[in-house]
Amino acid sequence: MTMTRNFLVLTMALVCYVSNAAILDLKDADTISRSRLLATGGASTIEGAAGGGIVPMAVLAGYGAQEEQGAAAFGSYVDTSDYQLEVIGGSWSWRNRIELSFAQQELTHDSLTAALSLPTDSISQRIIAAKVRVAGDLIYTAMPQISIGAQYKKNLDFLVPAAVGAQADSGTDVNLTATKLILGGFFDRNLLLNTNLRYTNANQTGLVGFGGDKNDDKELMVEASAGVLLNRHWLVGTEYRQKPDNLSFIKEDHWQTAFVGWFPNKRIAVVAAYVDLGGVATFKDQTGWYLSLQGSF
Repeated sequence: MTMTRNFLVLTMALVCYVSNAAILDLKDADTISRSRLLATGGASTIEGAAGGGIVPMAVLAGYGAQEEQGAAAFGSYVDTSDYQLEVIGGSWSWRNRIELSFAQQELTHDSLTAALSLPTDSISQRIIAAKVRVAGDLIYTAMPQISIGAQYKKNLDFLVPAAVGAQADSGTDVNLTATKLILGGFFDRNLLLNTNLRYTNANQTGLVGFGGDKNDDKELMVEASAGVLLNRHWLVGTEYRQKPDNLSFIKEDHWQTAFVGWFPNKRIAVVAAYVDLGGVATFKDQTGWYLSLQGSF
């Protein structure tokens, strides 16, 4: 599939980027020393915005400080019992104030295709998003860093979502996010706390369309994540994402992850996670693993 080839190409490019990271860091040492601290750019979510795996954070992509720019490119893969999700994308930030991001998703559902005799085995979605830091700082103010963002999502394969009752092939999520790093906040380890309020009517983040026969209105969903920095390079934590339940075809469950993040330097972020997505489109107990590789500058 085209998406699989793109995912592999991006992953190979990022691996090459990893191998040259040390050389690049030496060349840019002066610039990097003025930028934000290691790991404060976060990773890339499956929707492209800076954050964790499934929950965005108020941080902005890259390591650019107030007088600088930053950017990131990423590839992510999720594999559960009956579904596989591939994502590629990138983001750009300006003066640690504004972030623009892009993500291309492809959900492969061979089991669902076989069970329902569907004419297609995948669903694709494109996401274009913007985020603005409106107040506070991750570390240096008592107030958490607070950002407001919007994610425009366009489902590119609406046949299956329409068949199960989805009302629209596109929609916009609005996010209000607060993130704080508490130095020495957990047994002398730095503690990361994050909460996101999402105004949405997306089914399975939009991969199964927007709105439904049970409900077509947007609702406020609560998302949260927390992590502990074991040292400068390793972060362990968990995420929770509340989901709307718009379709009578099947109940939509909330999502959870337990993750490990590795930040060897400011160029690279690697995140691995155990994921629990609950029931997804007739198949229950969708648990599995998640892997994301990000290159930043």
